[in-house]
Amino acid sequence: MIAALSIMIFDENRIRASIIEEGLREAGHDKVVVLHDIVGLARQIEIIGPDVIVIDIETPNRDMLEHLFQLTRSVRKPIAMFVDRSDSSSIEAAVEAGVSAYIVDGLKKERVKPILDMAVSRFKAFSRLQQELAEARSALEERKIIDRAKGILMKSRSMSEDEAYSLLRQTAMNEKRKIADIAQSVVTAAALLGS
Repeated sequence: MIAALSIMIFDENRIRASIIEEGLREAGHDKVVVLHDIVGLARQIEIIGPDVIVIDIETPNRDMLEHLFQLTRSVRKPIAMFVDRSDSSSIEAAVEAGVSAYIVDGLKKERVKPILDMAVSRFKAFSRLQQELAEARSALEERKIIDRAKGILMKSRSMSEDEAYSLLRQTAMNEKRKIADIAQSVVTAAALLGS
């Protein structure tokens, strides 16, 4: 599965880029594209559509790091970044930007594949956590809407909480809609009618 990945390497230094490319090809990755110019990099990523991005910066300067970190924030792909030196603010910025693996002074061709595998695994784990968080937030919002709708029905129809929920559930089944959608309609109607 990992061998079928398409990989984009960005490195302004052609020799260092060839080390990464050679390490990936020796590890069985044949879909490798190397870019050397930061100008138009975002567009190239969009055109190429790589599964994984490897960025190597021999001597990172603040402007280049900030440009790359802005780029990585918008790209929803695993990113492995190799740098020769770093400081705590650069590491923090890389984590904030979503870099999956940030390797300081570790560019050796035999290390590229394990680091890339780790970056992909870490990206997938982080993506799962983000999805679970989004689902939990959505469920919480739906729960709040349902509770508000139950309250409105209990007050306007003098129902118990169980009766209000049963009415919402039955209406949802009859209309083949989610209970949260029906509840939202009740809340919206109550707001329009000033209840």
